[in-house]
Amino acid sequence: MTEEKYAVVLKRKLYDRLLEWKNKSRGTSALMIDGARRVGKSFLCRQFAEKEYESYIMIDFGNAPVEILDLFAYDSSNLDLFFAKLSAFYSTLLHKRSSVIIFDEVQQYPRARYRLSCQV
Repeated sequence: MTEEKYAVVLKRKLYDRLLEWKNKSRGTSALMIDGARRVGKSFLCRQFAEKEYESYIMIDFGNAPVEILDLFAYDSSNLDLFFAKLSAFYSTLLHKRSSVIIFDEVQQYPRARYRLSCQV
């Protein structure tokens, strides 16, 4: 199998695993995708969100604005309010159980990773 075909097969398998997670969790759990840098994790997640959800928000902690960082620092105990603020900031309507929020490069902001682990 050529390298290009292998990449396509691998991408399809990963996409199928994301789809399996979505169908099993029914919007009630988080998924952490970990792996080597620069291999396409963010691209795959964005592509999945665009195809499989009504709406999505992608937060890249590598260049997140201070307003978003502050949400994680001070404002994440009330989840409804937290999601409403994210929705307003990104001008994206979040639909219950048919929207997804992608947290990219979360290792760059440990406070967010901690808050997320406490909430889900």
